Amino acid sequence: MGKELSIYVHIPFCQKKCLYCDFLSFRANREQIRDYFTALRKELISASRDYSGYRVISVFFGGGTPSFPEAGEVCETLDLISQCFDVSKDAEISLEVNPASAIFDKLCRYRQGGFNRISIGAQSLDDKELKALGRLHDSETFLETYGNARRAGFQNINVDLMSALPGQDTASYLQSLKGVLELEPEHISAYSLIVEEGTPFFEMDLDLPGEDEDRLMYHETKRILKEHGYHRYEISNYARSAIYECRHNKVYWKRGNYLGVGLGASSMVENTRWSNVCDIHKYIEMSGSDGIRENLQRLTTNAQMEEFMFLGLRLVEGISVKSFEREFGRDIFGVYGDVIDRYKRSGHLRLEKDMLSLTDEGLDVSNTVMADFLLDDG
Repeated sequence: MGKELSIYVHIPFCQKKCLYCDFLSFRANREQIRDYFTALRKELISASRDYSGYRVISVFFGGGTPSFPEAGEVCETLDLISQCFDVSKDAEISLEVNPASAIFDKLCRYRQGGFNRISIGAQSLDDKELKALGRLHDSETFLETYGNARRAGFQNINVDLMSALPGQDTASYLQSLKGVLELEPEHISAYSLIVEEGTPFFEMDLDLPGEDEDRLMYHETKRILKEHGYHRYEISNYARSAIYECRHNKVYWKRGNYLGVGLGASSMVENTRWSNVCDIHKYIEMSGSDGIRENLQRLTTNAQMEEFMFLGLRLVEGISVKSFEREFGRDIFGVYGDVIDRYKRSGHLRLEKDMLSLTDEGLDVSNTVMADFLLDDG
């Protein structure tokens, strides 16, 4: 059967960068885009030689805006992955799309080309809020895109929705949430805006909701989605059933092997991490060689245990005590007993049979709890 591998493909191009975005993305002309996809394919062919013994269980095209370039470039890249790697017949093959560029013909090409899951960045259904975010689409365009994705044959659709936006209040946010629920997508990612340093938002005087209102939106999201049959399986992610949980993202949270290809993409295989260069000229020039890789790091056992805890605890199901012992040859209570006991007493952690997980209260303050699972390498 071989070891399992997930592949992330970074498409860094956008028609326009949103005001809140801190991802590696930018505008480019047709020639640059063509050269980039040529380099991307060189990297895939080269990388495939190192992973002949791996079975690919998920592929995720993210960005940037993967729906911005020609659909042919994207589908040819996916086809190359199918040729070069051992891709499982039931692999989850995802593509992020922006309503502003995901026209019906493209969506049909994606579905025919092998994509079986699509993620649509709605963010809001309020046109004023979308404009404040710097989004190119309006609510009508999103609704049209969603309908076109269904017409194109997609039966696994995620919708991204953001809260705590400039000028937003709880009423307007819930209006967007209910509008998305009426569409009955299989999966919803609902998360609060974080104003990151280096983004235009960071330099702006924003009219953001207060902390209390932000928390109200968060709690109402949980309540309403549960009432509509969506189960929460990760801090910000909800699915109509277990089969629609994002398999690719769960690989990250469970510390599976993943290969990132493309500009700035990160990888983690057999406890070794690295990332690709962020300079597009260097990437295009050196793709297909080890020269595009940087920040190579073999994780220490302590670093692996830390990640096992603070990534795994993002999942509502939590982490397996026996899996920890199998993976590290250590008793979890010998390593983390004091921290676990403290948060069990405070009501933030629960231990049920083999599974250690955050309670609802723990998920609410997850960053604080997870920080206490860091170890001293000294």
